[in-house]
Amino acid sequence: MIFETVSQINSKEEFLEKILIYIRLVEVIAERDSLLIPGIEQPSDAMVSELKDMGIIDSDKDLHLLKKIVGVNYNRFISAIGFYLSNRDLYGNQLDKLNNKKRKSLQEVSLSSNKPKIVDFFAGAGGLSCGFTQAGYRVCFANDFEDVCIRTYRFNHPELPSDCVLKEDIRKIVSNIGDYVKEDIDVVVGGPPCQSFSSANQRRVIDDPRNELYKYYIEAIKKICPKFVVMENVRGMLTVANQVVDDYRAIKIYKNEQQYTYDVAYRLLNSMNFGVAQSRERLIYIAVRNDISTSKHVTPEVLFHEIEKSYIQYEPYNLSAALEFIKPLEAPRIKGMTETDDEKTGMKIGFNTYSSSGNDYLSSINQGRQIPYVFNHKARYCSDVNYEIFKRLDQGEDSTSPKIADIMPYAHRNGIFKDKYFKLYADKPCRTITAHLRMDCLSHIHPYQIRSITPREAARVQSFPDDYLFLGAYLKTYMQIGNAVPVLMAKQIANVIKEYI
Repeated sequence: MIFETVSQINSKEEFLEKILIYIRLVEVIAERDSLLIPGIEQPSDAMVSELKDMGIIDSDKDLHLLKKIVGVNYNRFISAIGFYLSNRDLYGNQLDKLNNKKRKSLQEVSLSSNKPKIVDFFAGAGGLSCGFTQAGYRVCFANDFEDVCIRTYRFNHPELPSDCVLKEDIRKIVSNIGDYVKEDIDVVVGGPPCQSFSSANQRRVIDDPRNELYKYYIEAIKKICPKFVVMENVRGMLTVANQVVDDYRAIKIYKNEQQYTYDVAYRLLNSMNFGVAQSRERLIYIAVRNDISTSKHVTPEVLFHEIEKSYIQYEPYNLSAALEFIKPLEAPRIKGMTETDDEKTGMKIGFNTYSSSGNDYLSSINQGRQIPYVFNHKARYCSDVNYEIFKRLDQGEDSTSPKIADIMPYAHRNGIFKDKYFKLYADKPCRTITAHLRMDCLSHIHPYQIRSITPREAARVQSFPDDYLFLGAYLKTYMQIGNAVPVLMAKQIANVIKEYI
């Protein structure tokens, strides 16, 4: 469930973040309609019942503890609940993700479906899962080691019980994976980090201690025995690609008096060929279990052929498509303001005054829906020097531009990091969104506005829908987005595989 009862919370920080999300979701719609939220100090019986449904309290006795933990925002929270209960028609299902009872209902419906089933290891914030879900799959289990990623994943996947989204090291769970995955799985997906790509010492990639997580991903496949496997990794893994093929072909699983093996192939795929407004190359491996290959007449090569054949259906999109129909922002000029919401520099949760389907690209990533909120659209702090650099550069110019030679702080490193600063082209697919944006966004300067791109703009480039909320500290949202697989890319891979399940 999304909430633990107030008497049993493990992380006060996480609990309070979700309380503030609830408050803002209610307030934003009230502000949109110019409605006043009446102040309430004591919850009514209906509000207490709602708190129980949300999973925040077990009984009236918990109210005192709730007030103590929520602190200065308690009355604001209670008032928001009261306003929501009096104006349900304004919210539809927008608050269901923050209600344990409603999440449970969604999970029961999902469990009773006959959708193909996936398991997602190294799930991160859920890019692969989001794409597969949009393609009509059901996630049975997801795992990641990063706390903030698990928060984001759980929030955005209400159809999956929270205890099926596990924050744990794969090395600690692979031996008893049956405790978590109790159904026959159609597809295992994931992107295990591999730290070593050098083949100079002829050490096999699976035996290199730096690639231990990849080794355990293979072990998880052996335990689960899925029909298909999709593994994603960086281009650098091409140097050991054939070793990876050997590792998959060495898998032998004995189950129900039958031996299962896998055939595997790989391709370097670019997200812009899947209708994503970004040039992002990723090495994709697809493995097919031998019995499926025989009965369905399908091989990994066939799947890749169909994936590549599908490119023709996708419109090529430039960065400008992702940056349209969203509020213009100014960069904060005072340090420490990235977590502070305001109209000029943006908000973690604000009202969307634009069309969520204002162009074909937005309609594609938002599945034609009109979304009343805009999430994570907050500009990043910009120093005086960077502000001047951002202002002087034209699209496509980098650190070597003579326009900034007199103020360039890293000129002595231009030979190494010439794109330390880079103003993005509006009329081309965006350059790759990376987790490094957490450190700085100097390599992704907005083409029109004097600032770097916001997390929401980066998420749009990654083809996440606008109502996919990234939880956690501001800078960590960039990390979550940068590490993700583009949703539309994952969706089309899922669509092709689905035809053979």
